[in-house]
Amino acid sequence: DNKAMKQSSLGLSNTTKRTRKREFLDSMELVVPWAELVSLIEPYAPECGRRGQQPFSVQILLRIHFMQQWFKLSDPAMEEALHDVPAFRDFAGLSHWDEHIPSESSILRFRHLLERHKLAEQILATVNALLQAKGLQLKAGTVVDATLIAAPSSTKNQKGERDPEMHQSKKGNQWYFGMKAHIGVDADSGLVHSVRGTSGNVNDVVEANSLLHGQETDAFGDAGYQGVDRRPDANKNVRWHVAMRPGLRRALDKGNPVGVLIDQLERTKASIRARVEHPFRVIKQQFGYVKVRYRGLKKNTAQIVTLFALSNLWMARHKLLACRGQVRLQGA
Repeated sequence: DNKAMKQSSLGLSNTTKRTRKREFLDSMELVVPWAELVSLIEPYAPECGRRGQQPFSVQILLRIHFMQQWFKLSDPAMEEALHDVPAFRDFAGLSHWDEHIPSESSILRFRHLLERHKLAEQILATVNALLQAKGLQLKAGTVVDATLIAAPSSTKNQKGERDPEMHQSKKGNQWYFGMKAHIGVDADSGLVHSVRGTSGNVNDVVEANSLLHGQETDAFGDAGYQGVDRRPDANKNVRWHVAMRPGLRRALDKGNPVGVLIDQLERTKASIRARVEHPFRVIKQQFGYVKVRYRGLKKNTAQIVTLFALSNLWMARHKLLACRGQVRLQGA
């Protein structure tokens, strides 16, 4: 009994229950390309601690940064969770009871380092290179879409003003305040290859052509993308398949064979466009990302890009784990 008490007072976990958190972290442990991401970031982080502070490795800080995204934790909440949750400490590689835990300011500095060197985009590119090497991203078609992400009124500054980079925008009869995440998704795998963050009042069609990677032959968008192929930045080699406006579609004569064909075509286009819903669902429902966390577009866009890199790994996890199994068998 005394030994058990001593263990718990040292913060050693003697539980073996496979909680959902542990299950999730175990699969992410296997599918995130840690070595590649650490070597991407290390040149920018000569020492991840300040003078007089114990430095933490990029590996530890990156793991903590990703846990913040997966479990919706602010810097102070993340520091606290590392003290409270053994599964988080284990995942970060801080499981020795006497180990120093990064403070919220170390966690914040690491995020600022990623923002300063625009490393979120490179994290997405590194993840996608891995997925392509496993044959997971095809290049023939792209589906584009945008989603509004609300900015809480608490993103006001000291003067009590709302964030000037967020804007009102209208969806249906409701007004929203915040930013937009515009994404380009592979039409076959549903994986995200391009992300743009804008204020909420930017029309979807304005960003559409910048979401193409340039090698696709076909692109798909909902009715909000009407006229995208006539914009000055349109690529002449891409065929756009944009949904009809709902009013026009309702007005189709279903008693007429041509009307029936057009309606079938619209249904096919809609089923391809549905691919884009999956990554939005992962970041909103799986990772709980429904509100912007920071002031200013740059910081929030960096977070969104990171979230989509992580959602690609999450969506591809079964295939990636299967590949790992095969590699292990070959190596045995």
